[in-house]
Amino acid sequence: QHAYWGPEYSDDEVESFLKWTKVPYRRLQNVARETAQILAQNKVIGWYQGRMEFGPRALGSRSILASPIDAGMQAKLNDIKDREDFRPVAPVVLEEDAGEWFESAAYSPFMLFVYNVKPGKADKIPAVRHVDGTARIQTINRQQHPCYHALLTEFKKLTGVPVLVNTSFNTRSEPIVCTPRDAIECFWASPFDALVINNFLLEKSPGRS
Repeated sequence: QHAYWGPEYSDDEVESFLKWTKVPYRRLQNVARETAQILAQNKVIGWYQGRMEFGPRALGSRSILASPIDAGMQAKLNDIKDREDFRPVAPVVLEEDAGEWFESAAYSPFMLFVYNVKPGKADKIPAVRHVDGTARIQTINRQQHPCYHALLTEFKKLTGVPVLVNTSFNTRSEPIVCTPRDAIECFWASPFDALVINNFLLEKSPGRS
């Protein structure tokens, strides 16, 4: 049903490390809603929640997330991760909405299978639609990862789109981040906008703490 078998870190452990590093941060009151608002502004975030995924894909515990609405997001993410321009980025979609957006899609929790984007939806999620009209999707339901599902639900409320771009939380030649230290080091060494780690938010925008 899921692949979340790796380590996780409590809020106390994360906040203790944040205080030790002296990086600016703030505690979120509603992680899903406030993160969805950041994503709706077309910002790129590191998303670090719960137990780490086991296997070949980032599945919403150690992910870089972004809005799929802007066609330029694919190139932006490939630039951030120093990947070839032609490489697609993959979507996560609410399981209950998958069949409405991708042909014959219903349950694909491990981001291993490719589906055609429905023609009527293609222009709404151009960042995750490959040149051949397909996407390698991850579906998510509440039982698999409640916080991740809640984030997609809040993003849908804001934009009408139950889809986000999901790529692994790492840069070229580096493994997917595991510990809070990994996440914070990758965030500050990479050109994305915010890091949501458990209930805490780090941002690079001036004037925020």
